[in-house]
Amino acid sequence: MTGFIRYISILILFSTSAIAQNQKPNIVFILTDDLGYGDIAALNEQGKIKTPNINRIAKAGVTFTDAHSSSAVCTPSRYGILTGRYNWRSTLKSGVLGFYGKPIIPTSRTTMASMLREKGYQTACIGKWHLGLNWTTKDGQKPVDNGKANNLDYAQKLTGGPTDLGFDYYFGVDAPNYPPYAFIQNNEILGNPNEYYTFDKELDSRPGTGVKDWKQVDVLPVLNKKTTDFIAEASKNNKPFFLYLPFTGPHTPVVPTTEFLGKSGINIYADFVMQMDAYVGDILDVLEKNHVSDNTIVVFTSDNGCSPHANFPELAEKGHDPSYIFRGTKADIFEGGHRIPCIVQWPNGIKAGQKVAQTISLVDFMATFANLTDYQLKNNEGEDSYDLTPLFKKASYRKTIREATVHHSINGSFSIRKGKWKLELCPGSGGWSDPRPGSDAENSLPSIQLYDLEKDIAEENNVQASNPKVVAELTALLTKYVNNGRSTPGPKQDNEGNFLPARMEWMSGK
Repeated sequence: MTGFIRYISILILFSTSAIAQNQKPNIVFILTDDLGYGDIAALNEQGKIKTPNINRIAKAGVTFTDAHSSSAVCTPSRYGILTGRYNWRSTLKSGVLGFYGKPIIPTSRTTMASMLREKGYQTACIGKWHLGLNWTTKDGQKPVDNGKANNLDYAQKLTGGPTDLGFDYYFGVDAPNYPPYAFIQNNEILGNPNEYYTFDKELDSRPGTGVKDWKQVDVLPVLNKKTTDFIAEASKNNKPFFLYLPFTGPHTPVVPTTEFLGKSGINIYADFVMQMDAYVGDILDVLEKNHVSDNTIVVFTSDNGCSPHANFPELAEKGHDPSYIFRGTKADIFEGGHRIPCIVQWPNGIKAGQKVAQTISLVDFMATFANLTDYQLKNNEGEDSYDLTPLFKKASYRKTIREATVHHSINGSFSIRKGKWKLELCPGSGGWSDPRPGSDAENSLPSIQLYDLEKDIAEENNVQASNPKVVAELTALLTKYVNNGRSTPGPKQDNEGNFLPARMEWMSGK
């Protein structure tokens, strides 16, 4: 009898193991805000900020050294991640949404969350949304919150947000430096925003209404606690989970807790990065504690390059450059605006310690997760998303995943990258670095830029004049991508909204 029981136990063990191997992977997508490529020790050996927990992901998985956000600023970049579509195909053609902005993802569009929920996933978003919400006003007019007047009806439910776009659960803030200064849970404001707040310039926060005793320093710790609680609870269910985790840091307001203030020995921004790294460690620990780490994909990345608010001169005095060897910062068409850290671990599916030099975009995770969950993307879903799973399986995979990659700056300027060539269809940065748009320095430059990134990763030598065929080829390819409504194979799709003529002159050959 004892032998029979032992036999049955072995069968159960093998059956459980087989089920575990066939189960769809959990997904935790960690999106930091304004974190530079050079801020991660695994990508910048000369960097001075210690990021041991992010390094854990790099050691356990694959590091993409040529990864890019769709845009050099946050709202459009988030749109690209969740839709698998270039941000400039949306109604937002430049800049970011202001506070109380309307949704830019229609509820009719498939998102990463709605796709995964259809495949049986528990779906949650915890953190910064900043993709727009429908706010109710007491007078039916546009939202006003300026200290003198406020017409918002905060008691009404919000629409057009996470829970209308495929997420079962949402907890977070619209943006940490925008009113209302209050947490949102699902489609409701928590508390009664009836206090008016103004902030010091260093906090880069708009004056506006919030709940009583709101403290910006508490936001990230609260989100961290909600995150670990969600993972612990979701791990108990017999369903995979997808957690989209858009951190509020190290974006302004840069407010490390007392535990981390001064810890870096560099500056307050570096302290905040270290706090965020510690919270990454908490996520990895709770996955391990709940025995789901092996079959959980953890993506760690950033929505764009590092912001000048990090105080680049102060960091440079300590020998640290958030943009690493790349030109520019957040908002720019230059590499420093959109080349971002991107590290992925999945013990059951990715060999540890790999590096991939192929160019990828954050819009590619839509098609990647579709493939991993046996979801067939329709013609009007993930139009710019390429499947990265071949790179997960073999870092030395030779076939180029992407034909080309499009970049976009804060003022709506375009760039296209194919192989070593990067064509920038503006004379300057298109953002916040010199030469700034409209400056005398920019006005004296050629209208386009072409760089050979194999020879000139710092984008110092514009070779457009000596390579007219390359310029023509890349301009034609970008024009095709715009006109077709997609960059992946498939039938033509429609873009939304009207492009800004000043940014699209290259399409008419001017």
